[in-house]
Amino acid sequence: MLLFALKEGLLNLSSTSTQASGVPILVLKEGTNSSRGREAQHNNITAAKVVAESVKSAFGPKGMDKLLVDNFGDVTITSDGRTILDEMDIQHPVAKMLVEVAKTQDNEVGDGTTSAVIITGELLGHAEELLNKNIHPTVIVDGYRKASEKALEILDKIALSFDISKSQEYLKKAAITSLSSKLVAEYKEYLGDMVVKAILEVAEKQKDGTYKADVDDVKVEKKTGESLSSTKLVNGIILDKEIVHSGMSKRVENAKIALIDASLENDKPEMDSKINIEDPNQLALFLKQEEDMLRDMVEKISATGANVVICQKGIDDMVQHFLAKKNIVAIRRAKKSDMEKLARAIGGKIASNINDLSPKDLGYAALVEEHRIGDDKMTFIEGCKNPKAVTILIRGGTERLNNEAERSIHDALCVVRDLVQDPKLVAGGGASEMEMAINLKKYAQTIRGREQLAIIAFAEALETVATALSENAGLDAIDILAELRTRHEKGDTWAGIEANSGKIQDMTKMNVYDPVAVKRQIIKSAYEAASLILKIDNVIASDKNKMPPAPPGGMPGGMGGGYPDIGEY
Repeated sequence: MLLFALKEGLLNLSSTSTQASGVPILVLKEGTNSSRGREAQHNNITAAKVVAESVKSAFGPKGMDKLLVDNFGDVTITSDGRTILDEMDIQHPVAKMLVEVAKTQDNEVGDGTTSAVIITGELLGHAEELLNKNIHPTVIVDGYRKASEKALEILDKIALSFDISKSQEYLKKAAITSLSSKLVAEYKEYLGDMVVKAILEVAEKQKDGTYKADVDDVKVEKKTGESLSSTKLVNGIILDKEIVHSGMSKRVENAKIALIDASLENDKPEMDSKINIEDPNQLALFLKQEEDMLRDMVEKISATGANVVICQKGIDDMVQHFLAKKNIVAIRRAKKSDMEKLARAIGGKIASNINDLSPKDLGYAALVEEHRIGDDKMTFIEGCKNPKAVTILIRGGTERLNNEAERSIHDALCVVRDLVQDPKLVAGGGASEMEMAINLKKYAQTIRGREQLAIIAFAEALETVATALSENAGLDAIDILAELRTRHEKGDTWAGIEANSGKIQDMTKMNVYDPVAVKRQIIKSAYEAASLILKIDNVIASDKNKMPPAPPGGMPGGMGGGYPDIGEY
């Protein structure tokens, strides 16, 4: 008889023991759970569907907000899909995959996170129905692959293109559409216009005629107070720092700015050192030499013509005094990310060594001024000639409103960025998804075999966007879906749900648009996540490690007591 000895702790194949000639062979560590086949698939799909249902009611302009409380009692109020899933502290491994879907969607295109999760959950729900009809998961995955490829083909075919250099109205319409489903929808026109201006300011034209824009070049600062209508765009950078010395001017016009990432202090020795001073005159000479070194730093800065210094590290008190006497304004301990944005905004270079600083490294701003915002002082560096980094300052009545406004503005910035880089869009309100679904059902008739059923299931999963919109708007989903299908079959490509009026409308006339890049990523993410989950047929979960039991007689060394009852870790 051949026995296989497995070291304790290695992954096993079953939580049950196997009898061989009356001798039990334990393959899995005690306490390990295992499920396989249909049971494993059902559990995984159920977990994914629960996650999708949890965010479904937050979808669309009539979606509801979620109030989330974390372990520390911090409260978040949001309707953003990724934020909801991040704060939910999900434990199931398959459910975590849907969190990854939302993260990928947010990282790639910045919007459409809720749609991606809803469609993924619906794909898995329809797949479960096919599994119950004894259709193999591989067949379903193959059908979904063909459906996703065809859906992307249909999406590109119906997409509307526009020229950014001639018309920018679509950018604002898409930004407003993104903001319409957020807590800040009341200010969507005002904020949408601001977002478009910000992205166009930092966008750069490439040699091939296309544009490239980075959302990171738009800094978002938020300060509680006033209202969202006081939110403003600054053509420059706002630093959450104050001017370091009371003797320095709080306002500098025609500023020539030096950016330094070295400390304006005397370097401390790397190792401990000791100086023996026998004469008081030696102490005076030592202190004077130290002062001269600091004075020399200021002279080098002044020689470049700079009248503003922004330092990433510390500035010695003596240096502050000398700078003030030279009428040079200084700000210290600026964040590295802010320094990089400043360099792009003012057209300057960051000097790593003060000896290398030259007049050509200086940046320019029309105005550098310290303002009191709420209880804090902030420095505004604005009026830059051709800023490639700008700032949006959010003002709101509460901290939580500001946080949600920041998330909403980020989504809108990403939407405009997507359109600047790929100027193609489709109408919203479920119109594009319904058009893809109708065409996919026609395409399914050309496919033989069981894959046809998977393609139809994919089409029906896309229809869930219209279903969710209508349900959240308090409409009859069955009637809406039936009317939408009829309109699209008659060739009304942009028929969708106008949630505010509760009617089927031509969404292009309602100015509701979404970037093609967002829709494309939704389809890709949903297909890949659903396929990955469907191909899992065995789940093996080891039991969590536990603290060892307390030894007889209590803690070692006569400490008494025993191990605290802390449970699993």
